[in-house]
Amino acid sequence: MAGIQNDGARSVNSRLENLRNLAPAERLARVAEATALGDADRHAFERGGLPIALANGMIENVIGTFELPIGIATNFTVNGKDYLVPMAVEEPSVVAAASYMARLARAGGGFVTSSTGPVMRAQIQVLNVTDPHGARARILREREAIVAAANARDKVLISLGGGCRDVEVHVFDDTPIGPMLAAHLIVDVRDAMGANTVNTMAETVAPMIEKISGGVVRLRILSNFADLRLARAMVRLSPDVLKTQEYNGERIARGIVEACAFAIVDPYRAATHNKGIMNGIDPVVVATGNDWRAVEAGAHAWAARSGRYTSLTKWEIDNSGHLVGTLELPMALGLVGGATKTHPAAQAALRILGVTSAQELAEVTTAVGLAQNMAALRALATEGIQRGHMALHARNIAIVAGAVGDEIEKVAASLAANHDVRVDRAKELLEVMRAENA
Repeated sequence: MAGIQNDGARSVNSRLENLRNLAPAERLARVAEATALGDADRHAFERGGLPIALANGMIENVIGTFELPIGIATNFTVNGKDYLVPMAVEEPSVVAAASYMARLARAGGGFVTSSTGPVMRAQIQVLNVTDPHGARARILREREAIVAAANARDKVLISLGGGCRDVEVHVFDDTPIGPMLAAHLIVDVRDAMGANTVNTMAETVAPMIEKISGGVVRLRILSNFADLRLARAMVRLSPDVLKTQEYNGERIARGIVEACAFAIVDPYRAATHNKGIMNGIDPVVVATGNDWRAVEAGAHAWAARSGRYTSLTKWEIDNSGHLVGTLELPMALGLVGGATKTHPAAQAALRILGVTSAQELAEVTTAVGLAQNMAALRALATEGIQRGHMALHARNIAIVAGAVGDEIEKVAASLAANHDVRVDRAKELLEVMRAENA
């Protein structure tokens, strides 16, 4: 269960200026130089980096591989340490927006993060219990024996300092099928995401739970609502950093707070607001081979934990007029197991990041989510979301119109300069360009 091997003292400068102006191969070379990436890791990002034989062993009925662009978000400083952040995503503007917001945050020291321990829950559903509260008391009385039985299944985890820590029992007096118990195993999974670990423990102790409760066990499975495994990020920016040619910094800071207030009170806005946060989080989760569906499920459950769906972030103005943003959410990420361990690009991405624990990975990922949210709210509070997004989307439009090679950048530049990013306009530009070159 060894994790990714990194030098904890590694120092990286995430301020890679003019990276956007390089060709992809040149960007990879520069990132590789900055992070001491080896040839094998560099090849993992090239075509064929995931061999079909390896892909065939990862899932069922494999017919090939599906590629996503992977970019590097620059400028990130988290807890005083610089990070180059790999992001696998298909949507234009995500990597650029995160990088730019991280650059603004650098002026104030970057992002500050913290997290709770890597603790997951396994649930054991118990049915047909005539005295559910009595059964709960009996299970809790045998807590030490249940914990010992669970830990006996994973000696490696115990040797690494993890293991089952506690037992909880939740009673549901009234359900569509009658009274129900849910026994929870509280497990420190260390640097794993933890699904296989906690599922195995749940299945191991299920017969004990059944005997003690006098009921019948059905489901034995982890919960993706990892409310004991939280990551938090905070950023504080001076209004001077936020100003643009059109708007002063105070106006933008106030606009961000006002935009967030809309997401706090209205679930229709909150869904889109939180999707923007996940625009930053999911690409890092995907790039590192982690389970983005689990992270999404936990995030949205956390957003609705009060009984009403609301914003995951909070934006405020402090006493000195600085903009302060915070984000807290469950973040079940791992450095070992699953695709994180088998996918060559995921391994290389983790080496670029240079993280040494699952908690560190979770904290950096949360900081990226906060940066992405800031970028979206800043755009919404000023010129609108489409101006910057469509300018970066112009290359996709040029390709759809049929542009190839050098034509792509020329057509995209013209579309963006005139703020007219449409396929039919791209086709017109392409026809004129080709006629002039004929």
